[in-house]
Order: sequence, then C-alpha cells, then structure tokens
Amino acid sequence: MNGAIYALLGLALVLVFVVTRVIFIPQGEFVAFGALTLAFMVNGRMPGTVQLLLIMGVLAFLAECLSSLRARNWSGLGRTAVWTLALPAVLFLLAPYVVSKDTPLWLNVLFSLALVIPMGPMLYRLVYQPIAEASVLVLLIISVAVHFALTGLALVFFGAEGWRTPPFMEGSIQMGPVNWTAQTFFVLGTCAVLILALWIFFGRTLYGRALRATAVNRRGARLVGISTNMSGSLTFTLAAAIGALSGMLIAPVTTVYYDTGFLIGLKGFVAAIFGGLVSYPVAAGGALFVGILEAFSSFWASAYKEVIVFTLIIPVLLWRSFGSHHTDDEE
Repeated sequence: MNGAIYALLGLALVLVFVVTRVIFIPQGEFVAFGALTLAFMVNGRMPGTVQLLLIMGVLAFLAECLSSLRARNWSGLGRTAVWTLALPAVLFLLAPYVVSKDTPLWLNVLFSLALVIPMGPMLYRLVYQPIAEASVLVLLIISVAVHFALTGLALVFFGAEGWRTPPFMEGSIQMGPVNWTAQTFFVLGTCAVLILALWIFFGRTLYGRALRATAVNRRGARLVGISTNMSGSLTFTLAAAIGALSGMLIAPVTTVYYDTGFLIGLKGFVAAIFGGLVSYPVAAGGALFVGILEAFSSFWASAYKEVIVFTLIIPVLLWRSFGSHHTDDEE
C-alpha cells in the first residue's frame, strides 16, 4: 500500500520535472495539506486552507496584474480573476455550510480537493513562472525554499497536532494466511485508476499531448503555439491533485502532522530516481520496491528503516550514471 502511494508521488515528480525542469521538493507538502484539510473537516473544524487559498489567490492575481501592466496586455486578466479570486471566494463562503461532523465523507473529500488543488497553479504563478528559463540548479534551490515556506505555513494554519481520518472502507478480507484490510484494497484500486487515468490523459487528450510535446522540446512546443506557461500551470495542478489525494489515502493509516509530507515526498523522489526523473513505468516499479523494502525493514531493523530506504539512492545513482552522458547546460 505504501508503495502504491509512493508510485503516485513518483509519477507526479517525474511529470513536473520533464515539463518544467523543476525537482518539486514541496510535493510532500500537498500530501500534508490534503490529509490535514480532510481531517479538520471530518472533525467539524474549519481548515486553514480556506484562508490560505484566499491569500495565495490574491497574491497570484496581483502578480498577473503586474505582468499585464508590463506587457500592456490585459486579455487574460478576466480568466485569471475567475480562478484566483472568484473560486477562493466561493469556497470561503461555502465552507461554513459544508464543514460539519455530519457531512458525508465523500463530500468532505471533494471539498478538500477543491481547496488544495488550486494552490498548485497559484504556486507556479507566484514562484516558478517568473523564473521558468532558469537553470535546473536555481530551480532546485527555489524548491528547497518553497518547501520550508510551505512547511511553516502548514504549522501556522494547522498547528503542531497530529490527525487521522476515518477509513474509506471498513472491514477485512482473508486471503490465505494474510488478513488484508479493505482500506488497503481501496488504496490500491484508487492508485490503479489514477495511473490509468493519467495514461489516457497523456495519450488521448489534446492537453495531455501538449504536455508531452513540452516535455520533449520546450522551444519546439512554443514555436508550434503551445503555451509553456499553460503547460507549467496544468502540470502543477495535476501534481497538487495527486499529492492531495495521496495524503487523503494515507491519513486513515498514518498520523499526519504538518511536516509529515516531506518524508513521504522524499520516498516518492527515491522512486522517481529509479526512472531517472524521466521514465514513468520505471518510477512506478521503483516505488513498489521502495514500499516493500520499507515494510521489511520495519521488521529487520526498525530503527534504521529510513536509513535503509534513503541509502538506496546511492546504488541507483551509480547504476544510472553508467548509462548517462555529460551534457553542458549551454548545449
């Protein structure tokens, strides 16, 4: 089950990197935001993401206004106002009517996703879009800074207390000598459906093909009329959605704190390293291996479980370095 979650996060990290060249370290923060938002709503408390989304929306709209003023082009400002100002305002007004202990779980999940997912494109507009042509190293340094900023915001808006959510499915299933919980099958099934949906999206839809074209050649995609800003915004939207849903899937089995997502995201990064940050199938396979290794390490040497998992990066990097060729940034 852990490997399935790491597979989703690894796919999101690969997606963000191949399209925008950003090693998206804050991916784990969206895991924490999704889990904590759902936990707050299930317990009848107003989640901090309601206010945080409003703040980020206003900042993103101001950034777009400044960009339009410099370019003397106001054509896209109305569309930007819809998803940066109108959408957060509507969610803010609806929140008091939705947040209740009597609200069905599925409605809490949908409302939590609506609160967290828009933060992805807002974050891209505020931080990464102005420096989209920077080097990979600069983008990595910025990602580290964004991670610390989001972790601090999570502490401010959610507090230091840990939370869990009720399982999506109750009961257990006996298969031979092993007793499986129904929640495990729900997580595995959800991950399989998401991976299938991503495969259909990239292979069958116009926007998915646009993202693939941007991943292959950013300059060529721009020359044929594909907006790299649109591609980056859509990529961060998908990454935020995957992260938030992953957090909701693990919240019933793991106590989630404001900084829990970082460690989970790093394990997804280990899985992405298996695929060299470019291969989706290898990243998914690596994630399952990481999850199984972590589970067995809990019995072999529980005190060194994290050390064993993260030490795995070293032989994987050595293995991948044998087949790679050095290329200068200028080339």
